[in-house]
Amino acid sequence: MTNERKYILGASIGNCVHVAGVIHFMSLAENEGYQTKFLGPAIPVDKLFEEIKKEKPTMVGIGYRLTPENVIPILEEVDARRKELDFEVTWVFGGTKPVADIAKNYDFFAFISDGYDDINDSIRFLRGKNKKDEEKSYGSTLIERINESYPYPILRHHYGRPSMEETAEGIKKISEAKVLDVVSLGPDQNAQEFFFHPEKMKEEFSGAGGVPIRTPEDLKQLKDASRRGNYPLVRCYSGTEDVFEYADMLVDTIDNAWTAIPLCWYNELDGRGTRSLETSMAEAKELIKWHATRNIPVEINEPHHWGLRDAHDVIAVAMAYISAYNAKKLGVTHYVSQYMFNNPNGLAFSMDLAKIMAMIEMVESLRDENFTVYRETRAGLALFSADRDVAKGQLAASTFMQMVVKPHIMHVVGYCEADHAATAEEVIESCKIAKGVIRHVLNDEFSINKDAAITARKNELLSETKVLLDFIMEEYKEYDDPLANTEVLCDCVRKGYIDAVHILKNEKYKGDLKTCIKDGKCLAVNPENGKIMGEAERLLRLKKKNG
Repeated sequence: MTNERKYILGASIGNCVHVAGVIHFMSLAENEGYQTKFLGPAIPVDKLFEEIKKEKPTMVGIGYRLTPENVIPILEEVDARRKELDFEVTWVFGGTKPVADIAKNYDFFAFISDGYDDINDSIRFLRGKNKKDEEKSYGSTLIERINESYPYPILRHHYGRPSMEETAEGIKKISEAKVLDVVSLGPDQNAQEFFFHPEKMKEEFSGAGGVPIRTPEDLKQLKDASRRGNYPLVRCYSGTEDVFEYADMLVDTIDNAWTAIPLCWYNELDGRGTRSLETSMAEAKELIKWHATRNIPVEINEPHHWGLRDAHDVIAVAMAYISAYNAKKLGVTHYVSQYMFNNPNGLAFSMDLAKIMAMIEMVESLRDENFTVYRETRAGLALFSADRDVAKGQLAASTFMQMVVKPHIMHVVGYCEADHAATAEEVIESCKIAKGVIRHVLNDEFSINKDAAITARKNELLSETKVLLDFIMEEYKEYDDPLANTEVLCDCVRKGYIDAVHILKNEKYKGDLKTCIKDGKCLAVNPENGKIMGEAERLLRLKKKNG
């Protein structure tokens, strides 16, 4: 809308008594700063125009959900009467698809809702972003995209098929469906590790785990495929070798929407690279700084890696804070903090939410005018059943819980991922499932997060995390800024102060962490007697063990 005055009249017209759609649209409008007045159900055209002439609204929203043929004479009368007005009015229509298809024959409607559109389409229209096929109206950077949509989260989905041709065609379909804001390219392991050393690639692994990107032109082709529909942003997983060359290439070819870099992974620790922990962490920090100087948003996709390897909840909360702390120290101004729900597998939804809330509180304590935090949520892969029908319900349930923390970005995990990598059609369907949940809970004020048991667990985790962080600060007090010191953090992993069950233990990695799921929480247990340990006891035991 270009008018400074934003005033909407709404009504169900003719003999239609269905008002829910009109009222919902006007509720959205009020949230966007519009003044609204609802005239009621079954409003005759004469009464509608009597009110229009009296109120002089800038917009009129009318709804009709009955027989399509019966709406024609009503719309003919509205069309004739509107031409007699001596002031401009923007017209909006809502109805079932058969009725909406009739309304599309009248060119005076600026926006038509047929029940197949999404709530975000209404929000975009109300914000004046309804220009069709204009890339800028959606936002050409991550921050613009978030600002155009929030409180509606932008959606991200991983996508990468075993061939370039299928992946490019799939991106075209996904873009034209207008359901996804960020295509997150997943290259195969050959591309991530050996892009700049093709002679080292193993042909039998080509296309395994993602799209076989082999040249910069391949990336440009995938970016070009997204230039349609709602013009989704494109980003790509980081390389696990030659990380600076890889990052530079992603910026040049796909205008990488943001980067995701782990502090402790993609190396000897997880087998996704050959670098030592010390080398990869030092390079990761330089890579974070590299992106920060170019004002590219940074995600440190660190905390969930620990949960995926059965670290106890305190480790995940602590690593969320340490990741954000390092990002801020390295000059990042726009920080994407990812929160993987349902991780590790077996957490109760309530205790999982408590952990996420503790992570958010710790991370966002670092916010200031130079450090903005964006919440990115996702479901954990281990949540999903291989039975697709069951998995669809699990995706919806996790989406509901994620909405409690009001994310800026929702990383949708395809319901089929427990069985196979998502096709374009499955990406679209998964996004629609998520959108179906989002539309019903957007702007709702949940009290789930105020539950006494959830609050108690959150506070317990905050307290236990402080024990771990204080221990590191005291144990390594001779170092400058221990929580941002590469040598300190690597030593913590080597000695097991920061540990995960799945880390292969040897002469270098000496931790002996054991965990269990009890009362819906992931807790540390003493490996010698199986009893649950608090963080102070765990750390004291390790300190004695390490001498």
